[in-house]
Amino acid sequence: MKIAAITCFTYLLLLLLTFSSAQDPTQNFLQCLNRHSHDISEFVYTRKNTTYSETLLYSINNLRFAKPDTPKPLVIIRAVSESQIQSVIYCSKKHHLDMRIRSGGHSFEGLSYVSPLPFVILDLVNFKSFSADTKTNTAWIGSGLTNGELYYKIGETSDRLGFPSGLFANVGVGGILSGGGYGMMMRKYGLAADHVIDARLIDSNGRILDRKAMGEDWFWAIRGGGGGSFGVVISWKVRLLPVPKTVTVYKVYRTVEQNLTSIFHKYQSVAPKLPKELVIKADGQSIVSNISQRADNRTMIFLFEALYLGSADKMLSVMQGQFPELGVVREDCFEVSWLQAMVYFSGFELFTPPEILLNITVLPRPAFKSNNDYTQVPIPVEGLEGLWDLMYKLPPLKATLQFTPYGGRMDEISESALPFPYRAGTLLKFNRYAETDTDEAERMEWVKTLARYLTPYVTKNPRSAYVNYVDLSMGTNNLKGTTSYQQASRWGKRYFKNNFDRLVNIKSAVDPDNFFRHEQSIPPIRI
Repeated sequence: MKIAAITCFTYLLLLLLTFSSAQDPTQNFLQCLNRHSHDISEFVYTRKNTTYSETLLYSINNLRFAKPDTPKPLVIIRAVSESQIQSVIYCSKKHHLDMRIRSGGHSFEGLSYVSPLPFVILDLVNFKSFSADTKTNTAWIGSGLTNGELYYKIGETSDRLGFPSGLFANVGVGGILSGGGYGMMMRKYGLAADHVIDARLIDSNGRILDRKAMGEDWFWAIRGGGGGSFGVVISWKVRLLPVPKTVTVYKVYRTVEQNLTSIFHKYQSVAPKLPKELVIKADGQSIVSNISQRADNRTMIFLFEALYLGSADKMLSVMQGQFPELGVVREDCFEVSWLQAMVYFSGFELFTPPEILLNITVLPRPAFKSNNDYTQVPIPVEGLEGLWDLMYKLPPLKATLQFTPYGGRMDEISESALPFPYRAGTLLKFNRYAETDTDEAERMEWVKTLARYLTPYVTKNPRSAYVNYVDLSMGTNNLKGTTSYQQASRWGKRYFKNNFDRLVNIKSAVDPDNFFRHEQSIPPIRI
């Protein structure tokens, strides 16, 4: 009887352990990974690892999603090889886990590292390859590179080559190219994705595909159709572009008391019509100043920052002829190398050694909520004054308005050339964000109020938005099951206009089971 009882107890214990294992998705996933990729264990981080939190936070660049109650991944995998990525895809599918793909971690809604469903993160931080060919002026670049690393490596290769990618040094290249990507040379050369000529992608079945193997439709979709929809892009072949040995930069500030409203009103019309070689961005905040004429001492201040692909004398001639109101003088201007200019526009002091671009943790990481629009006509003076009044409702320096002029090369490219449709006829891209370090609910509501206020002044039918500045308030997919075309169109048409239909058809063909998904990924729908 004792032997029978022990045998029964042993059987029940084994049954309990088996059942427990079956209910533990983390353990099942890890066992699957180890079976299919024996060399992966040192690149895997679970909640039991002492470095798990550090690894997760390493590239969370919106601290609104770094709170204790934010959903956390079961596992983070910092793969170092294509075969390891194939294993992560296979095991995620087998065990029905969401897989989020993280390049630089700059998703405005945390879509590359947050999911309400059980999920794992495939972190591409180790995919930092760079191989340039100066005979063809091309380079293969890894999706784990940051802007700063890319710019630094291009600068090491040649002082006469550049690339029209994003502004800030710590933004991931993979995410930028997936959404189109714009920077300080957009008016001269268009988007970053306009200069992608090949790619290596791993699909939901683990196949490794280049441009020829995936076909032109699929290749079209990954260059601006948004990250996390069409596969894991490991690396990109890009065209490097000529830049002068010397470029000119300046940054000048203007306040309401210095005629800012009138200056900015003209800026809206002038900036998109300047020579292609010149771009002037404008960023505005409210501050407290003793020169203010308001009872609360508040005023608006704008930073106008410019890159000119040429000499200071030529740039000043353009400014004096077409935009004298800004009052730029020779003392404001600095002639530097293109690489040093990229240091400047990443927010560092002008002559900071370029090696700072390799430090991806040095830039500030606020908690924030953002949304964005495009304009096709200037906002009138009364509209600007109302906008300033709304800025005064938040504490000083806690909200930012960001304007980027279009025109130039962007006017010459068809809106269907890539999924990114906002080309000819666009004046400005208009982004704004509020820091949510305190009073989060109030500031989130302020962002919505600002968006409602701007309705008369921005594009309509559809109201436009940029997919790399993702905004879930526009609508989301269903977390489980299918999403209807009508539901997805609420946000999809705003990002992609009529290109959305082509993206949906491509998604339906290449990932019909919707493995690569998130709240605003392209859904597979038969139109």
